[in-house]
Amino acid sequence: MQANEVKPVFQDVQKQYENILEMIDSKALDDEVAALDKLTYDPSFWNDPTSANKVIKKLKGLKRKQSRLRDFSTLFGDIEVTYEFIQADEDMIDEFAEATTRFFQEAEALTIALLLSDDNDALDAIVEIHPGAGGTESQDWASMLYRMYMRYAETEGFTFELLDYLAGDEAGIKRVTFAVRGDNAFGYLKAEHGVHRLVRISPFDSGGRRHTSFASVTVIPEFDEDIDIELLDKDIKIDTYRSSGAGGQSVNTTDSAVRITHIPTNTVVTVQNERSQIKNRETAMQILKGKLYMLELEKKQEELSSYRSDAANSFGSQIRSYVMHPYSMVKDHRTNHETGNVQKVMDGDVQPFINSWLKQKATGDLG
Repeated sequence: MQANEVKPVFQDVQKQYENILEMIDSKALDDEVAALDKLTYDPSFWNDPTSANKVIKKLKGLKRKQSRLRDFSTLFGDIEVTYEFIQADEDMIDEFAEATTRFFQEAEALTIALLLSDDNDALDAIVEIHPGAGGTESQDWASMLYRMYMRYAETEGFTFELLDYLAGDEAGIKRVTFAVRGDNAFGYLKAEHGVHRLVRISPFDSGGRRHTSFASVTVIPEFDEDIDIELLDKDIKIDTYRSSGAGGQSVNTTDSAVRITHIPTNTVVTVQNERSQIKNRETAMQILKGKLYMLELEKKQEELSSYRSDAANSFGSQIRSYVMHPYSMVKDHRTNHETGNVQKVMDGDVQPFINSWLKQKATGDLG
C-alpha cells in the first residue's frame, strides 16, 4: 500500500463500520442476553430440560454474536489508532494494510451473518444428496458433492453427522443424508438447495469422452422435537432393516435402520447411523416433520420451486455448474458468481457462492 492510498482506505473502513452498526440494534441484543441470562438463575429453570436447553442454546448464540461485534469494534479502534500514527511514521503502513485486510474480511462475513434473519436460519441443517440419471457417473458426482460439503463443514467449524448412506454399485453413492450443526447452519446451506451439474472427462469411460452428470441437493432445517406437525398413523409406513455402511458392508447385526414413508406426499426418510432402532426412528420422524413443514411452507408462499425436494435432475432446474473440461469454471446460475478454481470449490470453498446468493436474495436481485 502506498502512502497516498492510506486515507481513502481508512475512509472505506469508516463507511463499512458505520454501515454494519446501522444493521445492528446493540441495545436490543444486550437486553435480550440479559433477560435470558436472568432466566437461567431461576431455581425452576431446569424443571423443563427441553425448554431450558433451548434457552441455553439461544443464549450461547447471542453471546457469540456479542463477542464477535466487540472484536469487530476493537479491530476498528486499532485501525483508527494506527491511522493516526501513520501521519508521523509511514513505517506503520504495512501494519495498517494488514489490519484493514482483516477488517474487510470480517466485515464481509459479519454482513452475511446479519442477513440471516428468517425464522429458521439459526437452526441446524439436514442435507440429502441424490444422483440423477446416469448410473455410476452420476453416483460418483454425488459422492464428490458429499465430500465437498464435509470439507465445507470442517472449514467453517460446523459439526458433521452422517445419518444415512447407500453406496453405489460400482462407485459413488446412491443416496446420502447428513446433519450439519452450528450457528446458522441452515441459514447458510439453504443456498445450496437445488440441482448441481458436472461436466468432465469421465474416468469411467474408456473412450475418454466428456460426460454431463446431475445430482440434487435438498436442504431442510432440523426442527426441535415440539414442531407442530400432525402425523396420522394411517399416513405413515415404517420399515426396518439391517444397516449398511460404505461399500455395502453390514455395520451391525440388528435391524436398526429405519425408513419412514409419508404416504400422502410420498416423502421418504431413511436413517441408519445409530445402533438403536428407537433412536433412528426418532431422528427419521424429526426429519420427516421438517420435510412436511417445508412442503407446507411452499404451498403457503406459492413458491414450489424454492425448496422442492423432488426437483428434477435436469438442465432446467440446475442452480450451479462445475465444468472441468474443456475449461475450468464453477458458475452459479442464480447469481452469476463464478470462479476458475474448481478444485478449491470441491475442497469445500463454497462460502463465496453462499455469500453471493444471500446478498442478492436480501436485495431482491436474484435471477
